[in-house]
Amino acid sequence: MFIDQDKTITFVFRKKINNANNLLLMRIINFSENNSLLNSFVREIRDIDIQNDRLRFRRNIERIGEVMAYEISKTLTYEAKKIQTPLGISEINLPCENIVIGTILRAGLPFHHGFLNYFDGAENAFVSAYRKYKESYESFNIFIEYIASPRIEGKTLILTDPMLATGSSMELTYKALLTKGNPDKIHLATIIASKQAIEYCKNNFPEEKTTIWTAAIDPELNEHAYIVPGLGDAGDLAYGIQD
Repeated sequence: MFIDQDKTITFVFRKKINNANNLLLMRIINFSENNSLLNSFVREIRDIDIQNDRLRFRRNIERIGEVMAYEISKTLTYEAKKIQTPLGISEINLPCENIVIGTILRAGLPFHHGFLNYFDGAENAFVSAYRKYKESYESFNIFIEYIASPRIEGKTLILTDPMLATGSSMELTYKALLTKGNPDKIHLATIIASKQAIEYCKNNFPEEKTTIWTAAIDPELNEHAYIVPGLGDAGDLAYGIQD
């Protein structure tokens, strides 16, 4: 574990491969390890007395996306550009990576908007995934039914989903998007993740180019694979209960 300049806690996991001298790294950025205004937004989407205000819930999800987008921007590659002002020339470093923001519908939409508010020149990908429960309602399969995406070959892919419960939806979304090319970098952005999902993603995403960003990591899942303590169903809280 190490702490970078802005005090964000970063966990680094190492996995040996054929060459013992070569290590693959995955970074897990957990914002809850440090005090910031982000805690207030997370509190409001969790709080049973506040979260039923759908407009406020969506806006808090969006604001968390904006904060994460800003933090992710610090990790990008930059190049110097000369800018003509009315009085002279100014040189400024600007990000030069081609970014694609991918989102799992529908709960991910306000989170996606937060990222897009900051990465306003990014391309966008949308994936529809859903759980199909078996008779017991204690197990389910996840299905991908719709993809709309640009080419992602050689680009920086930011996958956003506010709740990372098992990690399966995120993995299936990533595999579906691989039909559009192979990204150079992968950022998995979520608001609340379970410990199980973090472990799952560590084992199912390429470690050398993946970073996980989360506002909180919760300890467990219940029998219906909802995060505990979590916040409930993010999609229903944002857009109403599905029939």
